[in-house]
Amino acid sequence: MSTSYDCAQPDSRLDGLAAAAGAVRAGQLVVLPTDTVYGLGCDAFNADAVRSLLATKGRGSSMPAPVLVGSWTTIDGLVSSVPRTARELIEAFWPGGLSLVLPHAPSLAWELGDTRGTVMLRMPLHPVALELLREVGPMAVSSANRSGSPPASTMDDARVQLGQAVSVYLDGGPATEGIASTIVDLTGAEPRILREGAVSAAQVVEVLGREVPVAG
Repeated sequence: MSTSYDCAQPDSRLDGLAAAAGAVRAGQLVVLPTDTVYGLGCDAFNADAVRSLLATKGRGSSMPAPVLVGSWTTIDGLVSSVPRTARELIEAFWPGGLSLVLPHAPSLAWELGDTRGTVMLRMPLHPVALELLREVGPMAVSSANRSGSPPASTMDDARVQLGQAVSVYLDGGPATEGIASTIVDLTGAEPRILREGAVSAAQVVEVLGREVPVAG
């Protein structure tokens, strides 16, 4: 039985965050608001929960789950090393609509899908999301929709698509961006933009001070 909470109301927000944190720790799925679109999330280190997330979306392991973090410093424990380009982009766009693909730390015991040793990380600009992330730690979070359907920009959009597969729904109002994050791949010798979204390619180029190719 899933439960929803209106995070615009202080008491409901506290209850919702407590319920969501409990659900995440129990290996269950939650829907949470972010600045881009609503996310479907779980404990990033619970392999069964991540598999449930991918199955609920109707997605295979070939499309691994991204990871959301609640602070800049969290990234240091998740990746092999943080290159200067990553620091520059984090300082410019986190929290916000930019995801970074980096080699993950080899010691991490997580199964996000077929990541080929990488992880996609983002810090969202939404107070409800940040509060939950700071309570439970890194979460595997993908857009809250069935694969092939439009991303959810409201909690109701997510609930129509995902229904009882989700334990807790947090309603933070309409997503402010309504479009997915921009993805920058930093695993190679030079950065590449894999998807242009909430942050424009021109903004990335301005911060890095060089041309950045956009994947075709």
